[in-house]
Amino acid sequence: MIKSSIFDCVVVTADIGPEFGDVRPLNTAQMRTLSVNSVHLLDLIDSNTAFVSELASPTLGVITWSQRQHLVEMIHSRDRNDKLLELLTRRSVADFQKFTRVLSKYQPHLVPLLVTDGGEKLCA
Repeated sequence: MIKSSIFDCVVVTADIGPEFGDVRPLNTAQMRTLSVNSVHLLDLIDSNTAFVSELASPTLGVITWSQRQHLVEMIHSRDRNDKLLELLTRRSVADFQKFTRVLSKYQPHLVPLLVTDGGEKLCA
């Protein structure tokens, strides 16, 4: 049996490492894109129930079901979008890509705001 002292500790992180194809936080380009385009996204994203439900689906898991519930209960779409973008900044690179795919399904005209910076293609 191995004895441990009171000073022993284990650091556990919730992040999935690059060896699993997913890293956190978002990369610099993605964070910059969200920052630069958030003023437009706050007003333009139609974060209806179907959209946020798909983001919370077990197959995607971009947001949790409780986060989805919180978003759906918000009255003003701008507030809902603000919270959604805030949640997205704390998610992984893979989650950002999933969000972009779902957005392309519901509002494809907004996807360029996430993959370009003012019309200029971003380099990752």
